[in-house]
Amino acid sequence: MHVIVKVLTPERWPDIDKLFSEGAVTRRCWCMYWRIGAQYRRQQASTNRAAFNKVVKRGPPPGLLAYVGGQPAGWCQIGSRDALPYMQVAWRLRSPDDVPVWAISCFYIGRDFRRHGIATRLTEGAIDLARRNGAPAIEAYPIDRSASPSSSSTGFVTTFERLGFKHMPSPSRERPIMRLNLRAL
Repeated sequence: MHVIVKVLTPERWPDIDKLFSEGAVTRRCWCMYWRIGAQYRRQQASTNRAAFNKVVKRGPPPGLLAYVGGQPAGWCQIGSRDALPYMQVAWRLRSPDDVPVWAISCFYIGRDFRRHGIATRLTEGAIDLARRNGAPAIEAYPIDRSASPSSSSTGFVTTFERLGFKHMPSPSRERPIMRLNLRAL
C-alpha cells in the first residue's frame, strides 16, 4: 500500500472533514480532548468541529494526514505539548521532566486502511516534522497491549519501540510515556 503523508493545512480541511466524519469518536471529538479536556463531551460535535477548524486555520499545523490512492486514510495529531494543556492534567501522562517535547497525542486510521502500517508512516512523518521544527524530543503515550487489552487512539508500544522510542519514567504500565531524543539522531 503506497502511503503519502502530508501536513494538515487549511487547504486540506475537506480531507480531515471526510476522514473524521466516518468515525464515531472522531466525528464527536475532533481532536479537542487534549485542548479543552472533558468539556468536548458536553459540547455539540459541530462546536468541536468548528473549534478544530479554527486550530487548523490559525496554525501551526496540528498534525498529519495519510493518503492512499489520493484518499484520506489516517490522521496523527502532533505538535508542541504546550499546545495540549490537558496532557498535564492527565495523571498518566504528566511529563517526567521539563524538556519541551512535541507530543503524538492521537491517531485515527480509517476503517478500510487499518493494519497496513499507516500509523507507522504517520509516526515517521511526525518525527520528521518535529525534527524540522527544532523539537529536542518527541513523546508518545501508547497502549501496552501486554498490560491492557484496550483499543488505542494513541498507538501501540511495539510501533514506537520499532522506531527507536525509549520508555520514560511513567506512572502507568498500561500507557507508558515513550520518548525519542531528536538531538541524538
